[in-house]
Amino acid sequence: MKFYRKQPIEAEQFDGSDEMVDKYELIDAGTMLGTHHSPELYLTGSGKVDVGDWIATGVNDEHWTITDDVFKKTYAELPVVPREIACLIVQAKRDDYNLGLVLSATYSGIWKASIGDWIVTHTETLARAWLDGYQVEEEK
Repeated sequence: MKFYRKQPIEAEQFDGSDEMVDKYELIDAGTMLGTHHSPELYLTGSGKVDVGDWIATGVNDEHWTITDDVFKKTYAELPVVPREIACLIVQAKRDDYNLGLVLSATYSGIWKASIGDWIVTHTETLARAWLDGYQVEEEK
């Protein structure tokens, strides 16, 4: 059987800086992570953190390392949507709409023009945001 991740993770690429060593309480760059971290940390590799590896943070604030090549094959950045689209997603899900209804309403002209135009132009981004989560575009 194959599975997908239900919860987005936060991750940042290790750059070897003292700031990141301190932030993640690493013993030393290129050596084992601090022993106080969860055992899952060691499931993804040798437990070493090399420059270019990723340090992921799970829903319970646990950390683990992922090599750059595995990270790039496994994860993609969450899509970025405008604030009004994020509000639409929140409201639609709260009101128990499904994605099909949102798209149908778009093509029926229910939404205001700026929302409808964005959805028509970015349908796949909307679907990915609906399913996986999203980041809200910064105000200009």
